[in-house]
Amino acid sequence: MMREFELERQFNIEIESIKPNKGVYLLKTNKGMKCLKKINYGTQKLLFVYGAKEHLIKNGFPRVDRYCLNIDGNPYALVNEDIYTLSEWIEGRECDFYNNEDLILAAKNLAYLHIASKGYEPPENSKLKSDLGRWPHLMDKRIKSFEKMRDMARKKSNKQSFDLNYIKSIEMFKNLGKRAMKVLESSNYLEFCKTTDEEMGFCHHDYTYHNIIMDSNNNVHVIDFDYCKKEIRSYDLSLFLIKVLKRMDWNIEYAKLIIDAYNEISELREDEYRVLFAFLLFPQRYWRLANRYYYNEVNWAQATFNNKIEELIEEQSNYNNFIEEFKKMYGQKE
Repeated sequence: MMREFELERQFNIEIESIKPNKGVYLLKTNKGMKCLKKINYGTQKLLFVYGAKEHLIKNGFPRVDRYCLNIDGNPYALVNEDIYTLSEWIEGRECDFYNNEDLILAAKNLAYLHIASKGYEPPENSKLKSDLGRWPHLMDKRIKSFEKMRDMARKKSNKQSFDLNYIKSIEMFKNLGKRAMKVLESSNYLEFCKTTDEEMGFCHHDYTYHNIIMDSNNNVHVIDFDYCKKEIRSYDLSLFLIKVLKRMDWNIEYAKLIIDAYNEISELREDEYRVLFAFLLFPQRYWRLANRYYYNEVNWAQATFNNKIEELIEEQSNYNNFIEEFKKMYGQKE
């Protein structure tokens, strides 16, 4: 474990106990319960994240896991080259994606977050995190990487079940990628990027159940802003929709429930549905899984990888129905 006295000294706290909890540490201190986290990116990116949370708080969105500052006024401690953050521990339960009330609250909360994000000027010494304008290039690059990974699969002398499933399903997913690119190209994507840039807004970029905490009064708190960056809001919304819909057999009613709740707080423009549609079409989960497998990004067991790709293949008919229904409901053509 990290050197406790260093943390105590730098954050000016006394630690009574440390308990690992889902990739972070729950600390009992003389200043209450805290969350300690080791981060795997640099301090300049962290200052962007810190600034983003402070900006939200200042703009009337206070329910975030605010960072504690160290004795020098920085939101981190350095212990043997490692960077640690300390934040308030937020008491509550994870958002239940199987509960409509929770989904409505979470969708509205996302809209409030996007409104409060506007006008963010990152701190001087921070590193700008932005995906504005990058999606046509990212989609193109990822579609090309599908073929590279297929070549890797074909060349393997001892092909695993995953490789065979990948070779078998690649065309189907690559076509989705190409469809997504065409839709994005025919949308006002770049105009939305320009507007977001001018409004100086940002996105959470990982808005899912374990980062949405409901307290005992049903207030919604948002934690883990590690991936937040300048990005158009329809990306955040698409990510949230996909995380929910994959659990709901791609039932369009849940998409409608979430979009209606979001619109109640901050209405999507009519031409924004096209960008949202492009993000929903792109096979991001499939790309990420294959990328993790072929570039050894995570060391899961073979069976885990294979189960995940088989699930993705199996849900395709439900997913295709959803896409057709989405087109009808929100007036999208291809």
